[in-house]
Amino acid sequence: MARFAVLLAVFVCSACGLVYELALVALGSYLIGNSVGQASIVLSLMVFAMGIGALLAKPLQRWAAVSFVAVELVLALLGGLSVLGLYAAFAWLSMYMPMLIVTSLVLGTLIGAEIPLLMVLLQRIRRQEAGSAVADMFAADYVGALIGGLAFPFLLLPLLGQVRGALLVGLLNAAAGLGLILTVYRVELGKRLVVLLTVAVMLIGGVLGGAFALSGRFETTARQALYDDPVVHAERSKYQEIVLTSSRSLSGRTDTRLFLNGDLQFSSVDERRYHEALVHPAMVGDHSEVLILGGGDGLALREVLRYPGVERVTLVELDPAVLRLGREDPRLTSLNEHAFDDPRVNTVAADAFSWLRDNRRRYDTVLVDMPDPDSTETAKLYSTEFYSLVRRSMAEGARVNVQAGSPYFAPEAYWCVEASMRQAGLATVPYSRPIPSFGQWGFQLGVSGESAPSPRLPEDVPELRTLDARTLRAATVFPPDRDRIAEVKPSTLMHPRIVRYERGAWRNY
Repeated sequence: MARFAVLLAVFVCSACGLVYELALVALGSYLIGNSVGQASIVLSLMVFAMGIGALLAKPLQRWAAVSFVAVELVLALLGGLSVLGLYAAFAWLSMYMPMLIVTSLVLGTLIGAEIPLLMVLLQRIRRQEAGSAVADMFAADYVGALIGGLAFPFLLLPLLGQVRGALLVGLLNAAAGLGLILTVYRVELGKRLVVLLTVAVMLIGGVLGGAFALSGRFETTARQALYDDPVVHAERSKYQEIVLTSSRSLSGRTDTRLFLNGDLQFSSVDERRYHEALVHPAMVGDHSEVLILGGGDGLALREVLRYPGVERVTLVELDPAVLRLGREDPRLTSLNEHAFDDPRVNTVAADAFSWLRDNRRRYDTVLVDMPDPDSTETAKLYSTEFYSLVRRSMAEGARVNVQAGSPYFAPEAYWCVEASMRQAGLATVPYSRPIPSFGQWGFQLGVSGESAPSPRLPEDVPELRTLDARTLRAATVFPPDRDRIAEVKPSTLMHPRIVRYERGAWRNY
């Protein structure tokens, strides 16, 4: 029975430790982006620190039972509060990366100290050959890692979120330490020490439980600290954090803004400048069948539906939560003019890259309205392979228009989009428009073939507020220091160069 209790503790500790690691990776992906970079930093630091922790545990083996319980209590407290603390550091202190490094090293050291101490405790119960003892220990450890690794994304994250999920795991960690005290080592530790450790567990449980109860208020306050305007809607979907803010100026003008993982997607004050520039140059010629990739807010869709000749629009958006918001939130429906209620619209909740691979339909107009390529997740949506799939979905004479970022702030990334489209067999004409919320913003208008499309508006173009033929022609002229950069290479799935171009450019501003 005692042996089973120790192996159960190994199982629980391993599951908790992996959850802490995944929670730090996920938090960094949400707040900073670049999940590959965040995973590399967290996992490498923690594995390194685990080795340090194993060495530091050697002199503690003489008092293995009490040392293990003490390690578990400290780990439960720090691990449980880790996500909350890092979120606070990001929201108020602008010290996220230093805190992430320190947190990863501390948690890794504590996790690394567990196994040597548990091995001593296991051997005290019944002596085994070293190989057999290690086999039993690591079998329980690896199974625990499996359960923790599956529980975090499929149970804890969707049901509790990152902050509460980490706090609950901290409580479980503390319970594992208390369980060993009360079942296996009650006599060895002595009554006074058992009482002392039990009180410590209760205090830590109280701290974590209190933090759990107040976590909702904390998240609301911390989230508001990240945004200038009042947050009127916030949710964390399976894919991202979605935030709507709203403010009213002294003149009475309302400014509604949508943020995904902290990145501004639009401001209602000037979103028409962006969406008119994206949609209407691509609607030249036949536009009975239109494909929109991204644009779950429905604002590009609103512009497309202004053409009576449009018979069918397919909109592919990764996140069902964004589609639901665009369809139901009154702030968005007033902006997109209830575009999703139009019978001509068919929405698909899917990854655009995967959806294009299976698509066999041909479209007269394709609009690519994706988030900026500042992470490895979005880089594939700016790759040569992606544009090859787009080209395959285009009917003869069709046009495609891609939001390509800022030719002023991120010129290499902007011209990388053009290079990638050209490598996919699309002839392009680049142009840019001033969008006050974003700065000078660029697009890449393309057709299949070798002849670049003419930058013009359709004959049946509806009345526009911010764009006409003259301003569109002028938009194709770039200053010498922001004109085409010849040495920029295309971005591909195996070489996502655009991420490096994007990050390197924005660091300078």
